[in-house]
Amino acid sequence: MEFSYLATLPAAVRHFARLRPDAAAYSFEGRLTTYAGFESNTDRVAQALLAEEVGVGDRIAYIGKNSDHYFELLLGAGKCGAVMTPVSWRLAPPEVKFIVGHCDAVVLFVGPESAALVTRLLPALPMVRKVIAMEPCAELAERPCYTAWRDAQPATPPAHHPAAHDVVLQLYTSGTTGRPKGAMLTHRNLTIGTEVSERESIPWSHWTADDISLVAMPVAHIGGSGWGLRNLLSGAKGVVAREFDPRAVLDFIEQERISKLFMVPAAMQIVLRDPRARQVDYSRLKYLLYGAAPIPAALLREGIEVFRCGFVQQYGMTETTGTIVALPPEDHTTEEVPRMRAAGKPLPGVELKVVDYEGRQLAPGEVGEVVVRAQHNMAGYWKQPEETARAIDAEGWLRTGDAGYMDAEGYLYIHDRVKDMIISGGENVYPAEVESAIYGHPQVADVAVIGVPDEKWGEAVKAIVVLKPGLEADRDGIIAWTRQRLAGFKVPKSIDFVDALPRNPSGKLLRRKLREPFWEGMNRQVN
Repeated sequence: MEFSYLATLPAAVRHFARLRPDAAAYSFEGRLTTYAGFESNTDRVAQALLAEEVGVGDRIAYIGKNSDHYFELLLGAGKCGAVMTPVSWRLAPPEVKFIVGHCDAVVLFVGPESAALVTRLLPALPMVRKVIAMEPCAELAERPCYTAWRDAQPATPPAHHPAAHDVVLQLYTSGTTGRPKGAMLTHRNLTIGTEVSERESIPWSHWTADDISLVAMPVAHIGGSGWGLRNLLSGAKGVVAREFDPRAVLDFIEQERISKLFMVPAAMQIVLRDPRARQVDYSRLKYLLYGAAPIPAALLREGIEVFRCGFVQQYGMTETTGTIVALPPEDHTTEEVPRMRAAGKPLPGVELKVVDYEGRQLAPGEVGEVVVRAQHNMAGYWKQPEETARAIDAEGWLRTGDAGYMDAEGYLYIHDRVKDMIISGGENVYPAEVESAIYGHPQVADVAVIGVPDEKWGEAVKAIVVLKPGLEADRDGIIAWTRQRLAGFKVPKSIDFVDALPRNPSGKLLRRKLREPFWEGMNRQVN
């Protein structure tokens, strides 16, 4: 079978606009866009960006909740050679300011939920030449509205023809130094997974024309943008949810006839706790894919029993454009077996190995850092060549930062994290970033941040604080201080106070020593 239509995102859209022009590409709150309509709309977006003098390699940014129009912007940018940078609407003002400034966004597309924030930040973002309101709202009443801005241009394909290895999407992932890094993803990064699944005929990853997916995870994450593009690359329909709502998810499954769904474990737990969860008709649901955080065994058993569909565990990261390892439905069971603790096997075309500190490959069963080489690997970090070189070596092996081991049959088991990242409800939280925010509090002399087990979110953020001499502990005050500077999911859920933090002779924080009491009795240091 010929897969040339999967060389770039625009090529795939053009293919299905010709093949299935009247089929639904996206549905959003009653608005249905066919493939022919999506092709025309994205041509108009490309022309509108060109009219704003957005050139090849220029960055545009989107700040808002999920929308079908976000995917129009992403594809329109790809058609004229620009790069889309979605920014989480949940971030605090300093975080938004840094990302928009760091990516050098020249045009800003803003949802109503972020309008007030962006209005306040604009004086500090001189590189932004234009602000477009995604929907009418009072704060942006004087700004052009997206549909009028788009439709003022002709539906003429731009002269630019993107190449497979051109960057089209830039997703920011928190860094261990406390600053987010912009992972640059190419057209090929985003299409290779679809090509592999079609070429290899992987049942759970194969899509048909009548498949309908639910896009409920935030588009600022690979789980939202990547999953939201998956149906588009197969000529199927994507139902876009503005944001995750457990009751709405159940309605979507039943009313929109959802056949494929991706959720992080924390979201799945919330859905299962809804009283209606055991009353909904799931007969149309083929597969539920989950990932972005480890899943408790009890929650997985409950999910299998309630949804009664094929379950697929997915392991990956932003830097690998999402999934590189999967545990397929046939390996899932409600019984307590070792295989259920595995992340799965590498997808076809993905090379995976476990190495020691010197980069030597370890034998099955030996724990080390997981490294990967595949066409899924990012092009690098935007404006950070040194960080890129640290992440990807000269032979193309990308360090995941996760510690794990392979068994004799080639299954990967995640044991711990080489980096100190906390995964809370599918959101990545880096201790250094939180510590940096807390350090500025007038009471705080020293602070360490760790992840501790949490039944709802998998892990919760905990701060361990050393107070300045003679000061009284003020948990609520420190939490409030942090909330003003960071997104809510990064704010500590609890704070412990100690006289001193454990450090080695060179002064390095012994974070593992702080984590151990909270993880005692667990098989692995991720929950």
